[in-house]
Amino acid sequence: MRLFVAVYPPDDVRRDLRRRLTEAVAGRRVRLTAVEKWHVTLAFLGEVPAERLPALEDALGGVTVPRGRELRLRGAGGFGGRVTWAGVEGDLAGLSERVRAAARQAGAPPDERPFTAHLTVMYAHDAAVSEALADYAGPPWALDGIALVRSDPGGAYTTLRTW
Repeated sequence: MRLFVAVYPPDDVRRDLRRRLTEAVAGRRVRLTAVEKWHVTLAFLGEVPAERLPALEDALGGVTVPRGRELRLRGAGGFGGRVTWAGVEGDLAGLSERVRAAARQAGAPPDERPFTAHLTVMYAHDAAVSEALADYAGPPWALDGIALVRSDPGGAYTTLRTW
């Protein structure tokens, strides 16, 4: 199964970003990703055999999550021509590394690309959308946990467990 570990912003934070994006994309031929799927990936694990799942859940359950840490969506950017994203303000790098270490320990090594805290809003890079979000600062929220998520065929996400 294809897995990742993520932080999900609360609904009010996602609604605020969607309002701003709706204005930014008005009249443009672009399509946003589904708001209910918006998340910040801490570690992409890729294909993980089902028999590794119990060890992975145990290892992730031991990760110290800095609950209450203030986070905020701020600014925007892109990865090449593939993705437009909203940036995330607040330190998630240490949490990402702890999650990655736990996954390695459980035999589910993560993708080793450097961590960049972001929330993907489009699977295409649109400089005009990034520019429109450059000064965006969403409402703050308190980190309340992490989720182990399965990426299902057809693009649906299923949360397997939260901590």
